[in-house]
Amino acid sequence: MSSLTIREVSKSFGTASVLRKINVDIEDGEFVILVGPSGCGKSTLLRMIAGLEKTTSGEISIGSRMVNDLPAKARDIAMVFQNYALYPHMNVAENMAFSLKLKGAGKDEIKRKVDRAAEILGLGALLDRYPRQLSGGQRQRVAMGRAIVRDPRIFLFDEPLSNLDAKLRVQMRTEIKALHQRLKSTIVYVTHDQIEAMTMADKIVVMHNGTIEQIGAPLDVYDRPANLFVAQFIGSPAMNMFRGRLAADGRPGVETTEGIRLPITHAPAGAQGRHVVYGVRPEHIALDPDGLAAEIVVVEPTGPETQVTLRIGVAECVAIFRERIMAGPGDTIFVKPDSKLCHLFDAETGERLTMQ
Repeated sequence: MSSLTIREVSKSFGTASVLRKINVDIEDGEFVILVGPSGCGKSTLLRMIAGLEKTTSGEISIGSRMVNDLPAKARDIAMVFQNYALYPHMNVAENMAFSLKLKGAGKDEIKRKVDRAAEILGLGALLDRYPRQLSGGQRQRVAMGRAIVRDPRIFLFDEPLSNLDAKLRVQMRTEIKALHQRLKSTIVYVTHDQIEAMTMADKIVVMHNGTIEQIGAPLDVYDRPANLFVAQFIGSPAMNMFRGRLAADGRPGVETTEGIRLPITHAPAGAQGRHVVYGVRPEHIALDPDGLAAEIVVVEPTGPETQVTLRIGVAECVAIFRERIMAGPGDTIFVKPDSKLCHLFDAETGERLTMQ
């Protein structure tokens, strides 16, 4: 295990800038997830950590050693790929042992390490099977086992669950998190799925257009997004947004262009009349007979909760209620955003505003 330091790292392909001045500190034993939409540069950054891509500028250090000029095989990392990358002519045990054989490890050491990884991952009964005889989840566990036997300083995961169905993704999320807790290993994990990032990571790095938007613990990023992009990317369903301006009458509130007043507890000092974006998460909108009139557009019951698309004025938003809604499309209900849990962002820059 080891720490990982990324300092001022940039990457360009010709004149196209893919990553710009990336700075991340990853502690020994930390589970860090790089998350962002397709094309944000997260997989390119992972490949540079692995040594599969060269940096254009900046430094990458594993422990106290800068590794920019080290080839991938000398960095003591193990990578788990999206497509498993198993050898079809080798059984599970042979796939897991292959890297150890290349290093010239003895038979006893290979057997000990393969048996240990198989026990950790529940593969003991599958060691004689071939990849074609395994399910997608079992193949992914074999790919993880191949990484574990190497006992690397850092594990790298490149969207390892994207080929699995929904049920298997949930199962494998739990298994990977349990694996990290058991091994206490340093993990850098890439995904575009913010649910994976929220449920698995010690720390998430939110990326967009080749830059880092925010770094923090999952719940810190969820509760205090740094800007509009993070607010709308992290969370499913996404945060609701209303454009307006801070009330000029001295009372806390945001007035939309239609004259609808949205509640806040405190306004930023000296910001009366300022154009803002008002954000509230779906679970922070409650039924309230004294609230805002909202027309129901769509009702989506999920069992434990009901997701409702509403129209307030001309703006649509989503609310999540724990109680059952005895109303349907076209009906009017009354709702109220929680003023203590709303968010304000500058309408021009998108940056978060602090409410005094």
